[in-house]
Amino acid sequence: MNHWIVAPVLLPAVLGALIVLIARFDPVLQRRLSVLGCSLGLLLALCLFMTVLRQPALAYRLGDWPAPFGIVLVLDPLAAMMLLLSAILGLAVAGYAAGREDENGPHFHALLQFQLMGLNGAFLTGDLFNLFVFFEILLIASYGLMLHGGGEARFRNGFHYVVINLVGALVFLIGAGLIYGVTGTLNLADLALKAPLVESGDAALFRLGGICLLIVFGLKAALVPFHFWLPGTYRSTSFTSAAMFAILTKVGAYAIIRASTLVFGFGGGAAAHLFTPYLLPAALLTSGLGLLALPGARSLGTLAAFAMLGSSGTLFVGLATDESAGLAASLYYLVHSTLAGAAFYLLADRLVDRSGGRFGPQGDRILPRLAEGQGRATAAAFMLLAVMIAGLPPFSGFLGKIFILQAVLGAALAPALQGLVLAVVLLGSFFAMAGFTRAGVLLFWQPAPATDEPPPRQSVGGVWAIGGLMAALLALTVAAGPSLAFFERTANLLLAPEAYVSAVLGQHVQAPPAEEP
Repeated sequence: MNHWIVAPVLLPAVLGALIVLIARFDPVLQRRLSVLGCSLGLLLALCLFMTVLRQPALAYRLGDWPAPFGIVLVLDPLAAMMLLLSAILGLAVAGYAAGREDENGPHFHALLQFQLMGLNGAFLTGDLFNLFVFFEILLIASYGLMLHGGGEARFRNGFHYVVINLVGALVFLIGAGLIYGVTGTLNLADLALKAPLVESGDAALFRLGGICLLIVFGLKAALVPFHFWLPGTYRSTSFTSAAMFAILTKVGAYAIIRASTLVFGFGGGAAAHLFTPYLLPAALLTSGLGLLALPGARSLGTLAAFAMLGSSGTLFVGLATDESAGLAASLYYLVHSTLAGAAFYLLADRLVDRSGGRFGPQGDRILPRLAEGQGRATAAAFMLLAVMIAGLPPFSGFLGKIFILQAVLGAALAPALQGLVLAVVLLGSFFAMAGFTRAGVLLFWQPAPATDEPPPRQSVGGVWAIGGLMAALLALTVAAGPSLAFFERTANLLLAPEAYVSAVLGQHVQAPPAEEP
């Protein structure tokens, strides 16, 4: 077995405990441990990513207990990609928070490490119960990060966030219980083999369990009608924490992709294509609601929150085609939207931070005074990110939307439905650009009112974090061809999961024959 597969879970778990135990009252040591750990995590994620370029799937059986009875972690191209993405965000946020957000409380870096532990575990786990466990770990850490620094709005929205996710946890357990009662297993690879064998008398319960999972994963991904928690939560939390939250909705997307291809895919028997009828309507509504709200945004937090909501809907459009090309396009857009959202949150925090906190609880309102004293580089970064998020050429947001639209036009969808998708995606870009342009004009082109307040304080670092994320976005643009080739290979392996199933169960397994979509 490749023991390095468990390292992305163990490393942040150990670091989080060390920070709490030996560095609780030493902020400098906390920062060093956190940044060092995230750097090692990024190096580890890169090594694992290179591994899956040679092997389609690897399994790690904890305690050497055989699957499906023991706990198993599975590394495949999708898991490796998500590990690398979370490692990039973790390092950027840990470095940016040093001397900024971590000054508002003693536990920021420990919470960040525990959230990384939950994220990495969710991406690697090979069974539904441990997916639930890692969901709860990352959500508990996100509760702490959301409330970090205090404030009435954070506590109010944090309470809503906790209650919503507790309900989601209950629905998850109900769904997992129904599936276990029908099949006798929660191992995903084993479910891939047993789903086609579900008897007709149990098919309704099995499908109901799948619908429960779709509700939970849709809640995590902020899909309509379960999107209501995202704007308030992301708007009220600190921008540094929200930069890490950019990947939280992608955990829901990851879970939907994993379940819809392994368990409820072409070989799902009575539950084949269970998620597909709901995904496209939910995706279009989510994208439309998020992007239509952008021109009216009055604060940077609101602008970023609705941009995240819109991007969450857009990435599901490709997945809803139920074809390899659409899935590959969605994976490309997933990476783009995560990096772009995190970079914009850090840039927004830089704007508010350099205002010196002079404007109270409404300090992120889009007004000329917020950008007072900012240089041309900040304005250029703002507009560049606006173009990337809106999906205008020639950057990765544009390419991602083009890939999605190509997949939709090539899919077996009614022409009217294809036209609707085209209209929503293109109009979404227009409304997004309108919202970001309005914000940019107010921030950087309008003269700030005269004031006797002292000038904003100078930057204390973090430029490298924003620059690094933007460089990753540019690399995704320049290397669009090789990137898309990797995502196409990933999509093909997901839709034909024999390698995944064989790696987990330790034997060659012939997957059930694919049904016609």
